[in-house]
Amino acid sequence: MNESSDPSPIIRATGLTKQFGDFTAVDNLSIAVQPGSIFAFLGANGSGKSTTIRMLIGLLEPTAGSIEVDGIDVIANPRRVRDHIGYMGQKVSLYQGLTLRENVEFYAGLHDIEGKELATRWGGLRERFELGDAENEKAEDLAAGIRQRAGLALSTLHQPRVLFLDEPTAGVDVRNRGLFWELIQEESDSGVTVFVTTHFLEEVDYCDHVAFIDAGRLIADAAPAELRQRYSEGYRVDVDLPLSEADDLGRIATRVERNNGGASAWLPQLTTPALERLDAMYREHGVRARITQTPMTDIFRRLLNEAKQDG
Repeated sequence: MNESSDPSPIIRATGLTKQFGDFTAVDNLSIAVQPGSIFAFLGANGSGKSTTIRMLIGLLEPTAGSIEVDGIDVIANPRRVRDHIGYMGQKVSLYQGLTLRENVEFYAGLHDIEGKELATRWGGLRERFELGDAENEKAEDLAAGIRQRAGLALSTLHQPRVLFLDEPTAGVDVRNRGLFWELIQEESDSGVTVFVTTHFLEEVDYCDHVAFIDAGRLIADAAPAELRQRYSEGYRVDVDLPLSEADDLGRIATRVERNNGGASAWLPQLTTPALERLDAMYREHGVRARITQTPMTDIFRRLLNEAKQDG
């Protein structure tokens, strides 16, 4: 795609800075998020993540910089932007003492959704998020996984163009985390832009783009695959081969290590020629390749080490 046909970012922050007295929580941060993408925004506790999100959604005024979300100047019009976005915090905001259905009606009222329109929208969300059996349960009685699904459903009830999700899978078991990410992907596929933070670094591989923040400064801003190429040797391929056959790996790998049972090779990318070579080795020798990626936790560790070295 040529540059002129690229869509304009739906979220753009430029020179974003927030100071609390002498402390700089966010330091000259600039990011751009493309429409319909899933954008991961990561950092350790105290890195400036939550402060950044609060500025992006209009809850906190920056000390300096500019913010535009869906064509709206967030600093000049913080209330107006809220009709364009959905937000789900670390703790799902369901009112205790009310049933899930009563919470739905309350949130719908905030956006003037009622009658047939509410019935249609909630009916679709209730089925899609598997919330029918929980509709009449009190908010405080909902299981963690159901609470998270309900929170996501409510944040999309008014059909926002941008979703901000702050650690949406915290405290959720593995099965429900997987289901939750399926729902996030469906939102993205429908054209919604998803801006998400997570403590589970393996979830970054669900995302189109990732930004790392440390001590208020942006230290990485790229696609997950690009970060792996830059901060690791890429993909590790383990095969059980006679030593005489292991030389074949050298044609596709940047490094090969032999051992008594076979060899390990490192590939910067899983290109078509590399996959064809591995397939040929399987057909010729019956050898299966075990392919693993560098964990994103290792990538994050290397990023932090580099940031410290750079001061």
